[in-house]
Amino acid sequence: MAADTTQTPEAVRTKLLGNLVELLGLEQIEMDLFRGGRASARSARVFGGQVIGQALMAACRTVPAERLPHSLHAYFMRAGDPAIPIVYQVAHDHDGGSFSSRRVVAIQHGKPILNLASSFHVAEAGLDHQLAMPDVPPPEACEDELVVAARHAGKILPARLASLSVQRPIEFRPTRSDLRLSGKPQEAQQSYWFRAVAPLPPDQVLHRVLLAYASDMMLLGASLLPHSQHWLTDPMQEASLDHALWIHRDLRVDAWSLYVQDSPWTGGARGLSRGLIYSRDGVLIASVAQEGLIRLLGGAGEPGRKTRA
Repeated sequence: MAADTTQTPEAVRTKLLGNLVELLGLEQIEMDLFRGGRASARSARVFGGQVIGQALMAACRTVPAERLPHSLHAYFMRAGDPAIPIVYQVAHDHDGGSFSSRRVVAIQHGKPILNLASSFHVAEAGLDHQLAMPDVPPPEACEDELVVAARHAGKILPARLASLSVQRPIEFRPTRSDLRLSGKPQEAQQSYWFRAVAPLPPDQVLHRVLLAYASDMMLLGASLLPHSQHWLTDPMQEASLDHALWIHRDLRVDAWSLYVQDSPWTGGARGLSRGLIYSRDGVLIASVAQEGLIRLLGGAGEPGRKTRA
């Protein structure tokens, strides 16, 4: 959305985040059947994080409050149509002494666009260890993604620049601002600080659903870094194929978190990316994995020759 000069910056950020919270909230239309709202249509397809977040929220609505989501595994099957709402159908697979399992199908035009399986767990004490957070510049020393995009506007494809130039309810700051736009092969590692742009209520279901939404951002780009082509600067078809998220502990999306990403493999028009999400004080709060489609529109390694999607 364009900046509203009649409102203070704080009011604009609060409205942006409020719109996202409303979007991820759902209307219950029947037992285990929910309808998600529509984002303002700025693209030809629905952002995958929106579908994941709404599907997880649908599952959360069907479990006891003391059972919080700790993992999800999702497969994208069709591009979402931003012109119509999405219907979510929840199946109760299991309710045990401490775990619950749910399956969710997201439906548009009578066909599934996403399948999501999620697991819920009551809080328990247990053994505890984690990988240490890497040493990176603090968020205050990093530029907002919008600032980076504006500085490199001449390098970025117009359609990509349009999406990068819109203020979002989740702010991202790359720890290496020019990494994606160097035009040279890089090591398949990147990291971002991110947080919601306004305060949120202390509802763990909401924070975990928002984390699921945000976890689909930036991740696929890690698999492009070792190559001279990038989705910001070169014509290509890219899309999430699947997405997995493990939430390890309570979190706050309205506080700075560090999203550390790498890609162990790219090949066959697909790329695999992984992520670790840390709180600012170095506590590992979530782990992520995703495989995505990376199809050069010039053909296999031959930019400029059009191919069918």
